[in-house]
Amino acid sequence: MTQHRESTPEPILRVVDVHRSFGTGEQAVHALRGVSFDVRRGELTALKGRSGSGKTTLLNVVGGLDTPSGGTVCLDGTDLAGLDEAGLLELRRDRIGFVFQSFGLIPVLTAAENVGVPMRLRKVPAAQREERARTLLALVGLSEHAGQRPGELSGGQQQRVAVARALANEPDLIIADEPTGQLDSETGRQIMGLLRAVVRSEGVTVLVATHDPVLIELADRVVELRDGRMVERQGAEQAATG
Repeated sequence: MTQHRESTPEPILRVVDVHRSFGTGEQAVHALRGVSFDVRRGELTALKGRSGSGKTTLLNVVGGLDTPSGGTVCLDGTDLAGLDEAGLLELRRDRIGFVFQSFGLIPVLTAAENVGVPMRLRKVPAAQREERARTLLALVGLSEHAGQRPGELSGGQQQRVAVARALANEPDLIIADEPTGQLDSETGRQIMGLLRAVVRSEGVTVLVATHDPVLIELADRVVELRDGRMVERQGAEQAATG
């Protein structure tokens, strides 16, 4: 009798022996020291570590915003080292969505217009852009706030707009750097819950940097950095039974 195993999703992100140093000689700062891990498609992975552990540097390397000193980063089979600046720009525009601690919204634009910015850069027709923005604002629970500007929204609402904007171009991966850092704990939990819901409903993969233990509990998998090295890796099922 043949036994059937449940298939494991293929990694969409592979980070292999990544190093990143700033400066040379004895004055060099080694921000990343041989970091390796995979992220499976449709998974929410938390990148854990104290300030200065290398989390933001790693996210910048994964997102094509910085170049590693050594090692490789592959997104869905694409080796970032093989892309020129135009290729990296296209990757960041079309295949990666970014959510920042400071929200990063354009103050003079409405919520809907902010969500539409990535689509405008891809020259998506206005009618299609507006429909997608309405759909995404509904997804994050802000349908009634589409016409408001960032200054008229709470911090939590602004971050919801940022999540909707990150989804605009249907990316393969969302990178979130301390997305709850400027929010109170309850609002932060709501944003992390929203990211989990997005993983399920949109099928997107999320890599989120945080040092908040409450938020880490909601992740499928945890990668811990300490002094630029990966020191721990666990799945949600291990955390529950460990």
